[in-house]
Amino acid sequence: MFPDRKSKNMKRQSLNDGSWFDRDSSEKFEEKKQFNGKNYISKATDDQWEHECLYRTKGGNWVLHHWSQWEGGEEWWEKVETVSAAKWLIKNEYEPHDSCRDEYYQQEI
Repeated sequence: MFPDRKSKNMKRQSLNDGSWFDRDSSEKFEEKKQFNGKNYISKATDDQWEHECLYRTKGGNWVLHHWSQWEGGEEWWEKVETVSAAKWLIKNEYEPHDSCRDEYYQQEI
């Protein structure tokens, strides 16, 4: 139907709002973790059981993926604003991304 699209190689991910993005063509940022003496704690969520990762899509949008290891815990994918992405990158000890460099440095107090 769309011969110019590589649909068989695409990892299409739906967001909670009904939109989607291709995970294969996106830049992924994994949450950082720290060991508290007993468990590894997510820097993104400050929790042992709740996790997040951030994606920068080919189209220039930021997408946050949140999931839980708790039974019955919710998982969601949502588009986030550039300033939220910058704050997430700071919290997870990443260097500023070119697309949110200004928002990243505006967080300095």
